[in-house]
Amino acid sequence: MPNTDIDNSMTLLKSCIPIFTVLADENRHLILKLLLENGAMRVNDITENLHLSRPAVSHHLKIMLSANAVSVEQIGKERFYSLAMKDEIEKMGELVELMKRYCPSNQGK
Repeated sequence: MPNTDIDNSMTLLKSCIPIFTVLADENRHLILKLLLENGAMRVNDITENLHLSRPAVSHHLKIMLSANAVSVEQIGKERFYSLAMKDEIEKMGELVELMKRYCPSNQGK
């Protein structure tokens, strides 16, 4: 594989690290599941459905926001969080395709 392909692959891999961080935590899984099931939710709504404190939920949402896993909309004094992973899923799909193309096959084992 030419160096530019390797460089592009590594850049793509590094750009996926934030979403992998989101997906690596069980509490964030629960938040994603709640948002998937219920649509947009306030921090208090999420907290009421989990065994976490409000500051812990806010901490997880901050990580999820920075990874583009969720978006937030301010309505009056309320902030509503919702899923926003479309772009991140596309990036992970590209990464999977690169890995399929360039990683050694296990065929022969």
